Amino acid sequence: MRIATPSSSLSSSGCSHFWSSARRSKRLATPEEKAYRDSTDLGLSRRLGVIDLVLLGIGASIGAGIFVVTGTVARDAGPGVTISFILAGASCVINALCYAELASRFPAVVGGAYLYTYTAFNELTAFLVFAQLMLDYHIGAASIARSLASYLINILELFPVFKDNIPNWIGHGESIGDVLSINILAPILLILLTLVLCLGVHESSIANCIMTVTKVIIVIIVIFAGAFEVDVSNWSPFAPNGLKSIFTGATVVFFAYVGFDAVANSAEESKRPQRDLPIGIIGSLLVCIALYIGVCLVITGMVPYNLLGEDAPLAEAFTSKGLKFVSVLISIGAVAGLTTTLLVGLYVQSRLYLGIARDGLLPSIFARVHSIRHTPIHSQIWVGLVASILGGLLDVRVLSHILSVGTLTGYSVVSACVVVLRWKDKKGSQVSSSAEREGVICLIVVALCGFATGLLYRYDASFIFLILTIVIAAGASAALVFRQVYANAPGFSCPGVPILPNICIFFNMFLFGQLHEEAWVRFVVLCIVMIGVYAIYGQYHANPSAEDNIYIEAPVEEDP
Repeated sequence: MRIATPSSSLSSSGCSHFWSSARRSKRLATPEEKAYRDSTDLGLSRRLGVIDLVLLGIGASIGAGIFVVTGTVARDAGPGVTISFILAGASCVINALCYAELASRFPAVVGGAYLYTYTAFNELTAFLVFAQLMLDYHIGAASIARSLASYLINILELFPVFKDNIPNWIGHGESIGDVLSINILAPILLILLTLVLCLGVHESSIANCIMTVTKVIIVIIVIFAGAFEVDVSNWSPFAPNGLKSIFTGATVVFFAYVGFDAVANSAEESKRPQRDLPIGIIGSLLVCIALYIGVCLVITGMVPYNLLGEDAPLAEAFTSKGLKFVSVLISIGAVAGLTTTLLVGLYVQSRLYLGIARDGLLPSIFARVHSIRHTPIHSQIWVGLVASILGGLLDVRVLSHILSVGTLTGYSVVSACVVVLRWKDKKGSQVSSSAEREGVICLIVVALCGFATGLLYRYDASFIFLILTIVIAAGASAALVFRQVYANAPGFSCPGVPILPNICIFFNMFLFGQLHEEAWVRFVVLCIVMIGVYAIYGQYHANPSAEDNIYIEAPVEEDP
């Protein structure tokens, strides 16, 4: 007969505690708890209207890339790059519909994808989603800050007094070995934007609105100025390298739309979140799609696609037509675009830290909100500090190929949350554990099929295998349609559940298969590391049942 030793008993108890903690999820609040939360002064200040939210989404989505990526992709796809942007935009619209439903459903607190995952799935999955998103945000903010610093130096060097007189370590970056790269201006810019965000959401919103409007006006001027120089013969042939180049271009330009999800993280600062958040998310995305299509048509109509430059294709196209003043406007627009993208990125990071710290998964200092400014100052300073260190000392642009993992992970999980929460919402009753388990398995099958299809497409596998993975994903989707019952969502409702969310998951994971191998390694390694962090800290400090951080589900809102 085997006798359990104290060490084995302790190990078994530890594993049991870890497993039970990891499977915890957030419960929905009662109307009384929601009323209590709204009556306290513990939250953020509701200052953002619908226009602010739309401009927030545009500010996060359109950076300097609109002046660059349109031309670089057009070199391969030709005038068909317009279709690439339409396809990618359509995919993002479906993702936006999923975000809009959940943002409308939980309008009381911040958290975004992390919040939704904690409610629909479990604590550990939410923690891992947060980690993947946050690494993207940290590296992305540092990279954007360095690009912004470089653009500002380029503008200064237009004046003869500064030409060739500014050392590289000030703005362009002075490399020291393979890793270090000194840049003084990038952290200064990050500190300034962090101070603006610490002042309050009203002040930072004004700054974002001014720069975003400036950026949009410049893009519109560029489109109209270029429209008079279009030669329609340049649009033929429309797809010189075939349909595959258009689809490949769509996978590349998909990331040009990323940013609309930032609106979901402003839930606690929106005046009428249940109504305005869906409008902000979808409205900002539609504006971005229209601007991207306009720039694509202009740039491919002005210059034959095979003559477009690589570094600054749009600026070079206007210069070739004798419109140098437009090139100057493009530089100004690029600076405004990078500034708003950086500003909104830092804003979103602090709100994610605020949400997860409220739940105890990070130290409580990140959950503190300034009593006068109503901003999470500690979280805001932390994200600014991390970005400043990365941007000032490291050439983080070499890490750009491991980005987008968090974005695709977040988008996929949010789409799955829409499906799962519809199961849990059948007149307040919980779905049976066996039915929920079957549904989650189907969602995982769809995700794996999307990833497999992406790999097969990437390595030019037989068309038969592509069809096979698509058929399997369709079968899993059919099981979700016919073997589950779905309730209507309160507030804004994503149409076509579960089909549209499944399409999101499949396409997002298809894109995941197009990323560099290092990105896949980063995903696995970060998950392992964060599971360790959760085992050491998170599982013992998390408090999903605390009354001051229960996630609020919105009732159906009636217009006054």
